Amino acid sequence: MTERDDWLAALPKAELHLHLEGAIPLPALFELVQAAGGDPAVPTVEALRARLTYPDFPAFIDSWIWKNGFLRTYDDFAFIAEAVAADLARQNIRYAELFFSPGRFADRGLTPARLAEAIRSGFDRVPEATLYLIADLVRDLGPDHAAVTLAEVVEVAGDAGILGIGIGGSEHLHPPEPFAPVYEAARKAGLRTSAHAGEAAGAASVRGAVEALRVDRIGHALRAEEDEAVVDLLAETGVVLELCPLSNLATGVIGRIEDHPVRRYWERGLNVTVNTDDPGMFHNSLAGEYAVLMDVFGFSRAEIRKLAAAALEGAWCGPEEKAGLRLLFAA
Repeated sequence: MTERDDWLAALPKAELHLHLEGAIPLPALFELVQAAGGDPAVPTVEALRARLTYPDFPAFIDSWIWKNGFLRTYDDFAFIAEAVAADLARQNIRYAELFFSPGRFADRGLTPARLAEAIRSGFDRVPEATLYLIADLVRDLGPDHAAVTLAEVVEVAGDAGILGIGIGGSEHLHPPEPFAPVYEAARKAGLRTSAHAGEAAGAASVRGAVEALRVDRIGHALRAEEDEAVVDLLAETGVVLELCPLSNLATGVIGRIEDHPVRRYWERGLNVTVNTDDPGMFHNSLAGEYAVLMDVFGFSRAEIRKLAAAALEGAWCGPEEKAGLRLLFAA
């Protein structure tokens, strides 16, 4: 490691766009595969890493579904939660908010409330990192299903540390507008809001997330710049952007990392944060994301510190907790 790499590793960091099911460290995922009877295609951890490489976004989704097949019980979720928490602590990621997608596991008889409780039990075994949850309502299942999931999530939000909601899934097939009543209900219940937008669909999806869903944050927002008026809207509202450059490269949403708008958004004054999305599936890290920003886009160390601070400012924890974390990040 270089001195720069050591600095990035030691820097206190925060993640706002991180999927629990996509952040499972490879050794932990391999253990789940083996516990389920194994898979001839992945006899080793190295083979598993190769299995989690994608020519395009549909291939990534196929691998996501394959991987989810090994998450079958509440104990499995407690296990991966502890493994992910330990991995975050190892990277000096001191604060993170993680999406979990309960609707994806309803066919296994797993309820949102008990899933959240199991995940919390895993997190609590690793006190070195402060971790909260965001419930992904899964747009593919429709707004009615999202409303049911929301109602169950609200019941345990306080005990399980659920701060907000989001919608991931097939953005190009399910625009944000039909979910507006669910988002309004979430706000009334005291939850914050995010939405994946501008990843698999264009600038209109980003506009819909801002104007119809009235989100606090947007995941990806990669394609907002296809419409300059939407970029203006992001600047005017100050909505926090959860950018994920290496994720977008890994799924083929962009062909070259140089094409990512992170630097243009930063210079435009948008409220930018940088995140890993699914590091267990993309083999990236937050320190690695920051290294790319420095190597490819010319970000300075001072700018990287500002990005880390921006992630903390965009976090949904309470003001007293955030004040304490500010001191840690400023050290």
